Amino acid sequence: MEKAKIDRINELAHKSKREGLTDAEREEQRLLRQEFIAEIRADLRASLESIEIVEESEQRIDEFMC
Repeated sequence: MEKAKIDRINELAHKSKREGLTDAEREEQRLLRQEFIAEIRADLRASLESIEIVEESEQRIDEFMC
């Protein structure tokens, strides 16, 4: 996500705490948050899909169980 959008999310969050938001600002904040969360989910999904599970051999597993 662009730094400008993240800065805007933070700006709206601070303004919300200080004085409240207008309806238009609340909607803008909602849309920006949705976009941010979608990007986080996409990054996480890509990371999880790149994981390769490698099973150890039976002999090595038996060594740990003894």
